[in-house]
Amino acid sequence: MSEQRRNDSALLTTAPARERAVIGAVRLPSQRRSDVEESLQELAGLAESAGATVLERVIQERPGATSAYYFGRGKIDAIGTMARELGANLFISDDALSPIQERNISETLGMKVVDRTALILDIFAQRARTAEGKLQVELAQLTYLLPRLVGQWSHLERLGGGIGTRGPGETQLESDRRVIRHRMNQIRRELGRVGVRRRVRREGRRRRGLPVVALVGYTNAGKTTLLNRLTGSRFVAANQLFVTLDPAARLVERDGRRPFILTDTVGFIRKLPHELVAAFRATLEELTDADVLLHVVDASHAAMDEHIAAVDQLLAELEVADRPTIMVLNKIDRLDTLPPALAERHGAVTISGATGQGIDGLFDRIADVLRPLAGSVVLRIPHGDGGALAVCYEHGTVLNRRDESDHVEVEVELPPAIRASLERYRA
Repeated sequence: MSEQRRNDSALLTTAPARERAVIGAVRLPSQRRSDVEESLQELAGLAESAGATVLERVIQERPGATSAYYFGRGKIDAIGTMARELGANLFISDDALSPIQERNISETLGMKVVDRTALILDIFAQRARTAEGKLQVELAQLTYLLPRLVGQWSHLERLGGGIGTRGPGETQLESDRRVIRHRMNQIRRELGRVGVRRRVRREGRRRRGLPVVALVGYTNAGKTTLLNRLTGSRFVAANQLFVTLDPAARLVERDGRRPFILTDTVGFIRKLPHELVAAFRATLEELTDADVLLHVVDASHAAMDEHIAAVDQLLAELEVADRPTIMVLNKIDRLDTLPPALAERHGAVTISGATGQGIDGLFDRIADVLRPLAGSVVLRIPHGDGGALAVCYEHGTVLNRRDESDHVEVEVELPPAIRASLERYRA
């Protein structure tokens, strides 16, 4: 009996077996092979993050994708033979698949098939911690699932149209669609309420006159490590893709420097699913409120330039590319030498968030960029209005002060919102 209990206990505590995957991509004539290989390397990292073991990688060169399989039918057959020999049970496509392509490949291979979008959604589902993050991921997953429901009920459908074809499959399919649409509307309403609370918090920060600096960058560039370094926080940071999903905002105060709010957002990636961009729009709205962006780049990564381009493209899509931006080349502790031309080419600050190297220089650059955004003004404040003078010292940088018999004249740099509230004192 005790032996049976031990066996049952072992079954309960054994971790689920990792899925064994073959990953593949189509290279079109307009694409460089090195870019496709780098994207496939990244897909392998995503698969590992999701809990799969990558057994083999496949690249097919074609003049164009096929409508039925995306890959050529012959290549799919070859992948099936390879998968059976390797004992694989999962195929992952680096490019987005239509519902029909996904179903056709799955039926031909006799195994589960997902694309990059589904893989990233799975990682997000594993990493979401807050209620808001879980809602955003669920909305993205339902948006992705809705057009794929047809394949879920193929065993109950009949080909053709008209009399004799409207059976239980169609009824179940429409029922599922209604349930999903209803849930999506519920989530949108809940996220709308979250968005209102976010706007209230942002307006509160504006009233306090604190500038906002937002961290952006490719996933695993070291944004969370840098946030911890600048703020003294202890957010979880790891050498993995998409460790941080939930936004964070912290006050940064440094002796002799103007305080500011530092915010962190979800990392970017090439081919970021549109479902995620839409679902996380409320979170990404934090970027629209930022005065300055810190574009954090992993300087030790071989595809650094491609990562920079991907982030720039997403910033343009979010309509925040016009924000003052400081390029931050991170992880220089991993480089034997840093070519001077690298930092000069991007006008970047070089740092190591892990060791603290270059952090003082980063603070200097942030202060330089924030200074003209504040704008200086000369105010004449009566001696009896000490509160207005206190506001100047608390929320601004006093450049000059002259005490007169009936007033104090100060030249002070102030954020626009605070400057407007003191307009009556302008000299």
